[in-house]
Amino acid sequence: MKTTRPPSFVTRLSFAALFALPFLFMAPVTAGTARATVPVLGAEEIDAMCSAGLDDWKARVGRLEEIRAYTPKGSIEFVEEWNRLLIAMDDVHGPVYLLSQVSPDEHIRRSAESCDTRVRAFNTDLYLNKKLYTNVRVSRTTDNVERKLRRDTLNDFEDAGITLMAKKQERMREIRIRLDAIQQEFSRNIRDNKTRVVFTPEQMRGLPEDYLAKIKRDASGNYLLDFSYPVYIPFMRYADDSEARRQYQFEFLNRGTPGNLELLQEAIILRHEMATLAGHRSYADYKLRRRMAKKPGKVEDFLDQVQKAIRVAERNELEDLRQYKARSLGISLSEAVIDRWDVMYWQEKVRKERFDVDQNELRRYFPTDAAVRWTLGISESLYGIRFAKADVPVWHEDVAYFDVYDKSTGERLGGIYLDLFPREGKYGHAAAFPVRGGSTLEGRKPISVLVTNFNRTGLDGNELETLLHEFGHVLHGVLSKTRYVEQSGTSVERDFVEAPSQMFEEWAHAKQPLAQLPGYCSPSCPAVDDALLKRINQARKYGKGTFYARQLLYARYDMALYNEHRKNAMALWEEMERKTLLGHTGGTQFPGQFNHTISGYAAGYYGYLWSEVLAVDMLSQFGSNLMNPQMGMRYRKAILERGGEAYADELVRAFLGRAPNSKAFYREITGNADE
Repeated sequence: MKTTRPPSFVTRLSFAALFALPFLFMAPVTAGTARATVPVLGAEEIDAMCSAGLDDWKARVGRLEEIRAYTPKGSIEFVEEWNRLLIAMDDVHGPVYLLSQVSPDEHIRRSAESCDTRVRAFNTDLYLNKKLYTNVRVSRTTDNVERKLRRDTLNDFEDAGITLMAKKQERMREIRIRLDAIQQEFSRNIRDNKTRVVFTPEQMRGLPEDYLAKIKRDASGNYLLDFSYPVYIPFMRYADDSEARRQYQFEFLNRGTPGNLELLQEAIILRHEMATLAGHRSYADYKLRRRMAKKPGKVEDFLDQVQKAIRVAERNELEDLRQYKARSLGISLSEAVIDRWDVMYWQEKVRKERFDVDQNELRRYFPTDAAVRWTLGISESLYGIRFAKADVPVWHEDVAYFDVYDKSTGERLGGIYLDLFPREGKYGHAAAFPVRGGSTLEGRKPISVLVTNFNRTGLDGNELETLLHEFGHVLHGVLSKTRYVEQSGTSVERDFVEAPSQMFEEWAHAKQPLAQLPGYCSPSCPAVDDALLKRINQARKYGKGTFYARQLLYARYDMALYNEHRKNAMALWEEMERKTLLGHTGGTQFPGQFNHTISGYAAGYYGYLWSEVLAVDMLSQFGSNLMNPQMGMRYRKAILERGGEAYADELVRAFLGRAPNSKAFYREITGNADE
């Protein structure tokens, strides 16, 4: 998962009127450049903050209801007070939602979840307030930014059911509140899973010594493996025992079941009902009308084009793996079957032999601390900014905080947190949390939080790419300079939100930025020379067909769930996966841990592929000079600072100076991108 935030129908939520409480570290709403940080709260403090926030928001709503927004003066007053309300909500919900995902204390996580539920319920009711809806409708606008804010806000009210009859409106409210609870429980079932898969030393054969040294063992000397990515991915790459790989993948894919299958099924039914209440054929129709794609049919056509592009590549890659396996094991081609749990293992073998690239060996070139400093450094050079580490309260000792400054003016732009390493109870993927939205109208600075689960010693090539991807989201958040908090940072269409982060991945593949990385190593680390970089990129492109085929399956499944409204989510998955070249592994229940189908990416997973079209096209503007500060500043001003102040197609066209095209994207997904 590449980015995270509250579901798209929930406005960016937060907490500003609570600055009088002594346990908070936040500045008041009206503060200028004073630093604001994430408050590190106990369970009881979260409860108190939440209750005080709700009381404050209700009072603010009362004042908003009394404003006569149809007058020029009233329109200005209304939009400014509305912005302050959303800031006040953001200041509670941003930190609370983060703590529910990253706090090492289970009691704090549960208290944060409870507050999250209360905030979302208030938010649901906010958009069913007819007086506020009327004020938005009659308010006047003076420029395109205000016009888009007004249109988007009206959309939020209408999506909440404000125009429905009373009974339908109440049912819509019930559905939204229940969906919020489902999302919480689904995520918790995965995040808090404490299962350990037990393997004997013999079953661990093939794994690197430094990996084995970090794995806990029981009294009998057996290894106890959890489901964190630094544990799971290397095992699937290097463990020689095919049956052990099958067992571990089986447990990994089932780590949210059976409860999550029931939750997903309920969510599908409720979302279909929500869509029909609003007068739409399906939930996909209901959601896509607010996105770049607009209609499910356009998404299906796009996915058909992707499938056509990668079909032959996937088949050829799997046949290549089968032949390699037969040669390696001295068996007949008919015996050399490639199962799902074999793909990563045999791909790694091919990459090692054919390209002399071992992902575990790459960790020497990308020490984690150095890779992080390098990421900050190239961002500074590109975007004219400066990061300054500061000592602030944090929720875990591993977490670091940095202020972000404009290099030329000295203005403090915002702050970022880095929470990089796995621990029990922590969000298990990699994501950027837009904890605090910015608002130039209120002198409010944004905060973004990077959450990953990296190897502490060093990163492999895929992890380096992930670091840059997620940091692309972080930059999109912290460099935002939008007038209104509602439009801050990643508050863009769901099928565009991944584009800035996907574009930044390319800096992990290019000579010019990578040549700077050894300068951040202490002690020294080897440089990636031209020959190695060529081999790394050849190895990276190997398996593109298989990778994109899997992404295509995820996107098609997600669309089928919410477009066709099938009755059984698990049966649909089995049917669709069985038709793929690798087939379905009996007993695995992948949908129970496919969090995207529950989150704001529901009817939106196609967005990863859709936004990549835009990402590689925007990248073309840098040409061969990825470290061009003039182009970096142009990109910062045109895309990163603008947030959602304009629609994504307008932002992209303005940056490109033309309509986007997909030529570079199709070269990339077929593995034939330019060297």
